[in-house]
Amino acid sequence: MNTVQIVGILNTTPDSYFDGGQYNALSSALDRAKEMRAHGADIIEIGGQSTGPGSKDVSLDEELSRTIPIIRVIKDSMPDSILSIDTYVSDIAKEAIDAGVSMINDVTAGRGDSKLFAVVAKSDAKLVLMYAKDATARTTIETREYDDVIRTIHDFLLSRIEEAKKQGIEESDLIVDPGMGHFISAEPAYSFEVIRRLQELTTLAPIFISPSRKSFLAGPSNLPPEDRLPATIAASIACVNNGASYVRTHDVRETNNALQIYASIKRAQ
Repeated sequence: MNTVQIVGILNTTPDSYFDGGQYNALSSALDRAKEMRAHGADIIEIGGQSTGPGSKDVSLDEELSRTIPIIRVIKDSMPDSILSIDTYVSDIAKEAIDAGVSMINDVTAGRGDSKLFAVVAKSDAKLVLMYAKDATARTTIETREYDDVIRTIHDFLLSRIEEAKKQGIEESDLIVDPGMGHFISAEPAYSFEVIRRLQELTTLAPIFISPSRKSFLAGPSNLPPEDRLPATIAASIACVNNGASYVRTHDVRETNNALQIYASIKRAQ
């Protein structure tokens, strides 16, 4: 089994679908970052605006105020911590890199801000390119249909990789995310198919994936996000089994424990 890195989600937003409003203050955000680090997070990802269905646009100043101070506080408190920022805005990415972030996670794969690739190219940061059915960061609740969902995602990500390379980003700094849930379609079957066939995307770049408590895990009982932890763990293990290199999660301790047991089982073979 390849080494898997756990990316702990730290949303400093009031409207994120699972943890919105919990870590808006510097003190609570720092405490959460320390907790996730203690529980096994390899990377902590800060997000300053929600991109889920129904989310609202956030001004540049608001996103800056939600993210840059906590990045600085975390780096001051834990200088060796590896940080990522969930943003598609070039000005946010630049400020975050200057503050110590070494990964940019762009849900638009460079479509949301044409200057983002240039900012990353001038840095040593890694860039996550994510597939999304919508061209903007505001994903919609739509049942998109696919003839071959993996082929569609593969071809999209390949085109974005080529564009990023044209703008000066090293191939070794690129990571791909196939998207999950509503980023693919309101039909859960497509997300399950992506997980099942994830290995087919590993020829592109290392795989970054985030099934964490997303709507496609609600099941026939339509479970709310707070009841989707068992499904999240099951999906995360399946992703790793099928080639994921990064698993992004709200539940670092539980995901880390599950992946350690999974690794022990694989070693025992």
